[in-house]
Amino acid sequence: MNWVAVVDDEAFNRKTVSRILRKHDYIVTELSSGQELLDFLLVKGNVPDLILLDIYMQPMDGFETMKRLQAEPGMERRIPIVFLTGDSVDETEMKGLKMGAEDFIRKPIYPDVLLHRVERIIELDRTHRFMAQEIEARSAECESLSRHVVQTLAAAIDAKDTYTNGHSDRVATYSREIAKRYGYSEKEQDDIYMMGLLHDVGKIGVPDEIINKTGRLTDEEYAAIKVHPEIGDRILKKVEEMPKLSIGARWHHERYDGKGYPDGLKGDEILEEARIISVADAYDAMTSHRSYRDILPQEVVRAEIEKGKGTQFDPVFADIMLQMIDEDKDYLMHED
Repeated sequence: MNWVAVVDDEAFNRKTVSRILRKHDYIVTELSSGQELLDFLLVKGNVPDLILLDIYMQPMDGFETMKRLQAEPGMERRIPIVFLTGDSVDETEMKGLKMGAEDFIRKPIYPDVLLHRVERIIELDRTHRFMAQEIEARSAECESLSRHVVQTLAAAIDAKDTYTNGHSDRVATYSREIAKRYGYSEKEQDDIYMMGLLHDVGKIGVPDEIINKTGRLTDEEYAAIKVHPEIGDRILKKVEEMPKLSIGARWHHERYDGKGYPDGLKGDEILEEARIISVADAYDAMTSHRSYRDILPQEVVRAEIEKGKGTQFDPVFADIMLQMIDEDKDYLMHED
C-alpha cells in the first residue's frame, strides 16, 4: 500500500486530504508542522512514498521545511514533495518547482485531482528509482552504462508525451552522427549518444497535462516546462560513473546567442556536446508529428537550420546538420 505524509497546521485540511486518500486504500500519516515532519523523517527514520506539504505554516513554512530537509545528509533517499497551497501567485509555484517540488495542488482540494496527481507522482518516483538502481548496477559491472537500460529509461520519458515516438533515440542518433563527422572518437560518440538519449529526462518532473496540452501554453505552463533541464541535471548528476551524462539534459535549450535557458550561456560557454545535441533536438522537433501540425517539409526544415546558424545554433554543427540533410535525398530522417 502507498504511504503518504500530510503536513498542514490546519486540522481541517489534514483531515480532508487524509479522508480522501484513506478511502482509496492509502496509508496516511498526519503531521501538524514542519518540525514534526523533520522529526518523523530524520529522528524516527520513516520513509513515506510521498509528502504533501502545506506552504503557509507557522513557525516554519513549507519552503523552509523543504530547505532543511534537503540539507540533511541523513536522508536515505529523496522523497517526492508536493506542495499544498491556496495561493494563486505564480511566483510561489515557480519557487517551489525550482527548489525541487514535484507538483502543486491548490486548495480547496478536489478529490479527483488529488488522487490523480498523488498516484502519478508515486508511480514516476518508483520508476525513476528502479531505473536509477538498474543504471547503478550496470555501471558497477562495466565502465559504461548499459545501453539497454538507458534506452528503456528514454522510452519511458518519451511515453509521457502523447505526440512523440522515439524522439530521444533519434536525437541521440543524430547527435552521434554529427559528432562522428566532427571527428569524435568512438568512445566520445558513445558518450554523446547516451547524453542524447537522456536529454529530456527532466520531463519526468513536468505534469502530464502540460506536456500533452494541445493548445497554446500559458506563461505559467511554459515556465513549468522550462524547469525540466534543471530537473534532468539533478537526476543525472547522481550517476557518478558517467559525470558528463548531465550535459545534454541541462544545456540542450541554451542558444549560441545567449538567449536560451536555464543559464543563458553564450557561444563556447555552452559545452560542445550540448551544442551538438541542441541542433539534433531542434531538427527532430521539426521532423516529428505534433498535435498542431504534421512533419515539416524538408526544405522548410533546412531553411530553419540555416536561419538559426550563429543565433540558435553553433554554426559549425549547424553546417554538419545541413550536410546530413542535403545527403538525405529521399527525406528518410524523420519520425516514422
